[in-house]
Amino acid sequence: MAEGGGRAGPGSAGPNLKEWLREQFCDHPLEHCEDTRLHDAAYVGDLQTLRTLLQEESYRSRINEKSVWCCGWLPCTPLRIAATAGHGNCVDFLIRKGAEVDLVDVKGQTALYVAVVNGHLESAQILLEAGADPNGSRHHRSTPVYHASRVGRADILKALIRYGADVDVNHHLTPDIQPPFSRRLTSLVVCPLYISAAYHNLQCFKLLLQAGANPDFNCNGPVNTQGFCRGSPGCVMDAVLRHGCEAAFVSLLVEFGANLNLVKWESLGPESRGRRKVDPEALQVFKEARSVPRTLLSLCRVAVRRALGKYRLHLIPSLPLPDAVKRFLLYE
Repeated sequence: MAEGGGRAGPGSAGPNLKEWLREQFCDHPLEHCEDTRLHDAAYVGDLQTLRTLLQEESYRSRINEKSVWCCGWLPCTPLRIAATAGHGNCVDFLIRKGAEVDLVDVKGQTALYVAVVNGHLESAQILLEAGADPNGSRHHRSTPVYHASRVGRADILKALIRYGADVDVNHHLTPDIQPPFSRRLTSLVVCPLYISAAYHNLQCFKLLLQAGANPDFNCNGPVNTQGFCRGSPGCVMDAVLRHGCEAAFVSLLVEFGANLNLVKWESLGPESRGRRKVDPEALQVFKEARSVPRTLLSLCRVAVRRALGKYRLHLIPSLPLPDAVKRFLLYE
């Protein structure tokens, strides 16, 4: 045991780290975790074995048990394991047999999150249809939307948006009146819109904006930008220019109503601009957009969408409006 009566550290367990992980994090005492056939079957996608095992009450009662399986290190539920491996048929079967879709592992990851991280669209869709939280868990610092935006998986991002995922990170933020452990942002890096631009994933960038992502996040959001590191971008447009994104990113932000006055770009000297590797065409588009007033048509579209709010944009197709107007409001 560690000094002072605390939990033993990994080093005290000798060479058998898996044994230590079982002792520290499994749902049951070590002697009750030896039978991992349910978890092993989920890992290899053996649906027939899952069917056979779950006919027995002893295994049905363990369907949400976190255990270390044959090839794993972190204690996980069978559903979490199947989602990681992308065995959609096993994911579906386990859910129908009573697996809880939003249980987290010791890292705070849900089954949906690991399905997204490993690029398994089918498993992600099955979990979403079963009611999985599209935002993942507040106990994990990343979200399914963030990861899909970072790696450019527009197909997965579409599915998450369709099931109501937060395209900003507001669900991870809490106002000052909340307890002191609530999180405050000190960088735009955690914003899905920012990360899609940083990795030059234009399709994901547009999908996020169409779904209502704040083009000015976070200057008019719940974040104090004075807490940002010196020299870091204070808004998405600033980040797009600094990361050398092509002109299409700038044009999209302009179309979706970004406040161009938030960027103090003209105050930076030529030397500073050079270090930031700004795309010349993108900078030209930005300058032109700021020098010319926006059309009334463009301003009206932005105003209507903001009045609806991002959580009601999906209702636009049901409005009693001409199809052309609805497509216009949806940027289609």
